[in-house]
Amino acid sequence: MTSTASTNLRLLLDQIGRVGKRLCDLGAAEGAAGNISVCVRAVLGVTDLFPQMRDIELPVSVPELAGATVIVTGSGRRLGEIADSPGGSLACVVVEHDGKTGKMLTSADCPFERVTSEFNSHLAVHHDQMKARNVRLHAVIHAQPVHLTYLSHIPTYQDETYFNRRLFRWQPETILSIPQGIGVLPFIVNGSDEQMTATVRAMRERPLLVWARHGVISRADNSILHALDLIEYAETAARYETLNLSTGEKADGLSPEEIRRICRAWNVSQKVY
Repeated sequence: MTSTASTNLRLLLDQIGRVGKRLCDLGAAEGAAGNISVCVRAVLGVTDLFPQMRDIELPVSVPELAGATVIVTGSGRRLGEIADSPGGSLACVVVEHDGKTGKMLTSADCPFERVTSEFNSHLAVHHDQMKARNVRLHAVIHAQPVHLTYLSHIPTYQDETYFNRRLFRWQPETILSIPQGIGVLPFIVNGSDEQMTATVRAMRERPLLVWARHGVISRADNSILHALDLIEYAETAARYETLNLSTGEKADGLSPEEIRRICRAWNVSQKVY
């Protein structure tokens, strides 16, 4: 393994570990909830840290990702423990040339048999985003932030327009950081092909989605930390909204015109108001 490859891999593992800890701090990754993946079009030289290798069938065909490496959380692993034990929490899946199979590399003492059950959604989103653009690194995070998930249990908040306009009124940073708005999908059984297909389609328009009655999924080009930021901004907005509901809706937040003024001042094109 070259020193450059080692440095890049260790940097990615460090960032994934930081993300896992932060999600736990947010209360968004209780127990083994949540999952993380990063897809990289580069030779990372992972065999020193992940020496065990076996062939696997991929959950979805991804021919345009042939040769790419996907670092992904293992099934049943705690996100908060990634930083202390990346080998015990992560696997690397190298996509074969046919796009249908891969090499799964794990640590010598890997405690899990397979990667996250929602790997199909992760891999399909990576494929859909990276095949269309010259993206060398793409990150996906699924987490279960308390306030966002709670609101998604309320029927009125399952309407995408209503959800966005209620949440985006609390801080200027929300519209500036997520100008595309937040997508809202109805409840779909986790890990299903239906969830995968709906997620891929919705993420073409928005980098952050609510999986109603389940949690959220975010994506970002070039930075897993940016994918985390999207969740943090949205969860903060949801905390304001939940607080307002709990006090009888005494506050009305920023008006649509005030939000449009903010966007004009910062030259941000937004799709919420």
